[in-house]
Amino acid sequence: MGFRTTDGLILSGVLAIGAIMLPAAPAAAVPAWQPPPVNSCGETGFDPLKRQSNPEGGAPQPDPTIRLTVPVPEITTVEVPGPKPDTTRIDPVALPEDPCAAPCPDIRDNPKPTLEAPPPEGNPTGAPTTTGAPGGSNAGDGPLPLPKIEVRPETEPIPIPVPGGEPPEPQPLPAADVQPPAAAPTAPPAAIPTVDSVELVNQVTGHGSVNRTDTRWSVDGTDLGLMWENQPGQVAVVFGDTFGKGWEPIGAGTGDQDWRSNTIAYSSNRDLSRGLLLDNFVQDTRCHATEILNSRKIRNYEITTIPTSGFAVGDRQYLSYMSVNRWSKIPGMWWTNHGGIAWSDDNGRTWTKSQWARWDNMFGLGRFQVATMVPQGDYVYTFGTPNGRMGVIGLARVPKDQVLNKTAYQYWINGTWTAADGANELLATPLVSGTASELSIHYDRDSGRWQMVYLDLQRHAIVLRTAAEPQGSWTEPVALVDIDDYPTAYGGFIHPWSTARDLYFTVSAWNSYNVYLMHAKLDQEN
Repeated sequence: MGFRTTDGLILSGVLAIGAIMLPAAPAAAVPAWQPPPVNSCGETGFDPLKRQSNPEGGAPQPDPTIRLTVPVPEITTVEVPGPKPDTTRIDPVALPEDPCAAPCPDIRDNPKPTLEAPPPEGNPTGAPTTTGAPGGSNAGDGPLPLPKIEVRPETEPIPIPVPGGEPPEPQPLPAADVQPPAAAPTAPPAAIPTVDSVELVNQVTGHGSVNRTDTRWSVDGTDLGLMWENQPGQVAVVFGDTFGKGWEPIGAGTGDQDWRSNTIAYSSNRDLSRGLLLDNFVQDTRCHATEILNSRKIRNYEITTIPTSGFAVGDRQYLSYMSVNRWSKIPGMWWTNHGGIAWSDDNGRTWTKSQWARWDNMFGLGRFQVATMVPQGDYVYTFGTPNGRMGVIGLARVPKDQVLNKTAYQYWINGTWTAADGANELLATPLVSGTASELSIHYDRDSGRWQMVYLDLQRHAIVLRTAAEPQGSWTEPVALVDIDDYPTAYGGFIHPWSTARDLYFTVSAWNSYNVYLMHAKLDQEN
């Protein structure tokens, strides 16, 4: 069985709810209501900033319905190894000279989603069982309405592997290349940067964005937006679970809304004060961004494949990713099958998952399930966290020419780079105190400093730390985005052309389920 709408696909973004459920510090004054932004084509976009209610809209009415979900087990056969990835690719059609014209009007209309629309009522796959409260009438009959109770069945797949599909081309096992131990003392802490200002630059994706990704590439809702310089003068931008025609906010979409686990775009604009402008996406058909890393899309087996970082070594592009087994109903938690690495030798058009460079999540204890990889000097440094948002940060490194060879990795343990042997991954020394999620790491060559941005649930913010060396010492965190101001924000992925004073980074917003570019002006002492 494939994906059902009742599964209610919960993406990496929905777990941002974990942030807003934590106790918050007293919030500053909430900005006054204003209409959502409008792009140069007159299309209404989304405003991720928390604002006062529309004074003309009246007070919001509480939902009197209590919804109860009842799991219904269902046997699901899963062909193993499964189908080969679809590598169909086309050369993109040229965008019209008129920026407001749709390049494929025969394919895409011009929808007008809005966050102010009420959520759909009832069960999308069948009539709910509704029971009035004992001893009274249902909601709406009197001044004190009693709640309705909706019981919704939800399919809980039980995957059963069966033979089928096409085996992938075998990849040679890399020869063992165990690295000798090397001391790695921490450097003195760098100066803590002062955040002078943080502003929203532009909405990058979705309806009403400057890029008009819905009509141009069938990207209506998506998240993440992690970036790296894939070649001189060009930046690759990779998004997470992506939805197209038929998607409506609030939140992520469902399996029948043109679901792709990930997509990739390219950007070449240097003036980031104008926003993150996308030149094109990799496409499989006209005006349709393709999925670049396949997934089985079966809950409790592999619901999706989420990229976590990208980088280039020479002409080869690499993506780290996590194979997600299932999302949890507990905010801030999910379970992975493994973290892995894929590579591309055609500038990101097609990708191959390594059969050997993967970190299995044995008993849920894997420390490098969500990895962020950064090349610098002779090494590629890997900053890793477990699945979910409640783990600490570990560090590893590998020679640049051995990225796909797990035996060549070293883990930073108690001040020493230690060979990848047995359980050393589990022993990696935490880089900083506290937990972190959605790490983004950038090395600024001009200042010689490392920058780390991540969602800190304990501090209720997307924060920044800096260091002189990847193993630290890292500064105490400073807040970039307060979750009280952007209540559904998560992510925080640094643009590779950022500097120590001008930090550009993407954030996602769960309610609008789209990506935004932010700009932080920093006062960094030498």
